[in-house]
Amino acid sequence: MPHFDSDAARLNAARRTRELAELRDHSGNAARGPQRVDVVVIGAGVTGAGIALDAATRGLDVLLVDAHDLAFGTSRWSSKLAHGGLRYLATGNVGIAHRSAKERGILMETTAPHLATRLPQVTPVLSNYSLVGKIAPRLGFLAADGLRIAAGTSGKTLPRSRTVSTKTMKELCPAVRTEGVHLGYVNNDGQLIDDARLVTALARTAAGHGARVLTYCRATDVTSDGAGGGRVTLTDTLAGENSGENSEDATPFQVEAGVIVNATGVWAGGLDPQVKVRPSRGTHLVIDAATVGNPTGALMAAVPGHTSRYCFILPGQLGRCYIGITDEGLDSDGIPDVPDVPESDVRFILDVINQALETALTTDDVIGAFAGLRPLVQFTDSGDDSTADLSREHVILRGKNADGTENNLVTVTGGKLTEYRLMAEQTVDLVSSILRNNGISAGPCVTASTPLVGAPGADGTVGVTRSDVAGLPTSMVDRFGLEAPAVLHDAQVDRPLEPVGTVDGQAVDVVRAELEFHITHEGALTVDDLLDRRTRIGLVAADRAACEATAQEILDAVLPTLV
Repeated sequence: MPHFDSDAARLNAARRTRELAELRDHSGNAARGPQRVDVVVIGAGVTGAGIALDAATRGLDVLLVDAHDLAFGTSRWSSKLAHGGLRYLATGNVGIAHRSAKERGILMETTAPHLATRLPQVTPVLSNYSLVGKIAPRLGFLAADGLRIAAGTSGKTLPRSRTVSTKTMKELCPAVRTEGVHLGYVNNDGQLIDDARLVTALARTAAGHGARVLTYCRATDVTSDGAGGGRVTLTDTLAGENSGENSEDATPFQVEAGVIVNATGVWAGGLDPQVKVRPSRGTHLVIDAATVGNPTGALMAAVPGHTSRYCFILPGQLGRCYIGITDEGLDSDGIPDVPDVPESDVRFILDVINQALETALTTDDVIGAFAGLRPLVQFTDSGDDSTADLSREHVILRGKNADGTENNLVTVTGGKLTEYRLMAEQTVDLVSSILRNNGISAGPCVTASTPLVGAPGADGTVGVTRSDVAGLPTSMVDRFGLEAPAVLHDAQVDRPLEPVGTVDGQAVDVVRAELEFHITHEGALTVDDLLDRRTRIGLVAADRAACEATAQEILDAVLPTLV
């Protein structure tokens, strides 16, 4: 595995400008032709970033590009859960369930224990439930315990499920309805502090192992002949803006690769016509956590008429809770970059979750909402509009030329966030076999034992202990892990521990030093990057408005220093 370089793990505007110039200058030299790399990965969501890390740690020369920012698409719109696959076990998908449980354990115990923690999930049992309705959740949770054991995950990481009293339910979820409730069940699953932070950590760890990471770099005109590799045209979409480039740098240039990986998720069909993705919209509502008593556990409410679908109230960072989720099939034509949230989704979620609450929530309690598009691969046209029960299996396909022969475009799509590492491993296994035919060798997969930046044992934080983060804001440690001391140590911005904004007399739980670190180390180039992805301040419009000026001030102060 290549040596990890802490300086190389810093993503910022200066590095981006330098790497773009190197690729562009190489492409513009007629004698040399376009820069050639082993692998170009298109799409910097959790799957693409995971593939870049896997390939880089196997010793391959990797270029990761995205038309927007890290985690711009589906990867930032999840429930922020590291699922153990219970739902898929209930529907008979034992393979997905077992894989999910194993990958959850790797995430929580090795690769990102600073970003993935235990979340108790509370299911109240109402007296008017049928016998099956009363017993089925408990049986499911016992099966989930078995999955956890089979996956090798410690009982300290995820304690076994249990039957609890209404008092215990109230302690975990103060807003839970207790009338007609005699007991409840508690199951433990994994929860991410934030999905976009996982993607950022993956991309930075990949960069530390030698990968080049270019955001706001659109890939078009992907061609592959199946023999020598392929070629992709790249365009810097920020040229002339605040990233530091000149407007003439917007000229497209080309890069050659042994293999091109299409990891664009729900948009995969745009690069590979043999792939037909059927989007499914998953909507979440955002509420103030105080509205439901600041829960420490997730509250589950069954969707009427379904045995394996639930809505959740999930405690989150920044004093918020997320409530979801819907599962609505969409037309695959004209897939939006940022999906809208229809009123029908809001009503559906509130109707379901209010069954489990003492006091019903209304639309006045909803302070934000977001929707993500799941990439469900459709092999046949069944004519069925429902996507709720379609398999979440991922697919990895090698592209084909017009004559039916295989080329060197590999597409990976579908699947679940929790299985990103496995999807990446299987994709790079195929990539490695293709490259081997061209005389390029790759090492074995090591990502199951490679901690991400900020995790205990990660390269770059060796020697940093829990005592070094004592006294720092808890929320900062939650977001940065053992890199939290560096966030303050490296800060040059004025008033580093001052909150970035105040709403209704309450300080937003993000400090100025964090925004600087996002710019100097995590590749943030715009105010949107800072507020919508590196932090999740932008999920609530009022919070975003209160922090925009500070974000712009720090961006303007820090970017010129990155030379």
